[in-house]
Amino acid sequence: MKVAFLGLGVMGYPTARHLKDKGHEVTVYNRTAAKAERWVAENGGRAAPTPKAAAEGQDIVFSCVGNDDDLRAVTIGPDGAFAGMKPGAIFVDHTTASAEVARELHAKAKEMGLGFVDAPVSGGQAGAENGVLTVMCGGDAADYAKAEPVIASFARACRLLGPSGAGQLTKMVNQICIAGLVQALSEGIHFAKKAGLDVEAVISVISKGAAQSWQMENRWKTMNEDKFDFGFAVDWMRKDLGICLAEARHNGAHLPVTALVDQFYSEVQRLGGNRWDTSSLIARLDR
Repeated sequence: MKVAFLGLGVMGYPTARHLKDKGHEVTVYNRTAAKAERWVAENGGRAAPTPKAAAEGQDIVFSCVGNDDDLRAVTIGPDGAFAGMKPGAIFVDHTTASAEVARELHAKAKEMGLGFVDAPVSGGQAGAENGVLTVMCGGDAADYAKAEPVIASFARACRLLGPSGAGQLTKMVNQICIAGLVQALSEGIHFAKKAGLDVEAVISVISKGAAQSWQMENRWKTMNEDKFDFGFAVDWMRKDLGICLAEARHNGAHLPVTALVDQFYSEVQRLGGNRWDTSSLIARLDR
């Protein structure tokens, strides 16, 4: 397929590479043009000066940007991708954004004869680099069916979960669950230390039982060593939890633990941990 990728951050840069490696013809755009040129130098393909130019003639346009406003800028802003896309082309958005903006852009795309799939991802930087992301999708079944084989270039799991916005809502569930798990793991490790236990021995036992989780398997050691440079940053998690809490106010869901953990992350930010990874919740207990 002929595809474009808009946004070459820690997730987009390797994800676009997997598309190229799987044989797709890739055009890239990044707000900082030097990064797009570097990507082309490393991977081939083509760099475009604007989202519109990147989208022209493509079958699918992917994006992975920062937030709702960034997403609007690369789709319907001046020189946005929608204006350059051919009829029947599909826009697949991997940004973690609101369900509201997904529905807004889906409606706009349909007016213009385009497809739109909201498709936030889980798996972090390591998942993007290794091409094993989990992709949660919302949109029309026909658009998803066209996009899914291409998404498979960098995903180990991909599913359509409902109409427009369902992908973003599912990502909110994902972040709600992670927030609670990381806080519980932080408290468990902290308690083990205070109790004079051998943390490694404790984790080796309980990770074989009902307490097991991805966070425990992959983060307990670095958490125990106060090392927090392993992926998704606290600033980004607070953005995501803010989206979750805003949606909960809209739909009536009660998220007391999520709201509390969001405030705990604000304490980590005050410790200077804005760019620490999300496992740094333990820092506020140990310092």
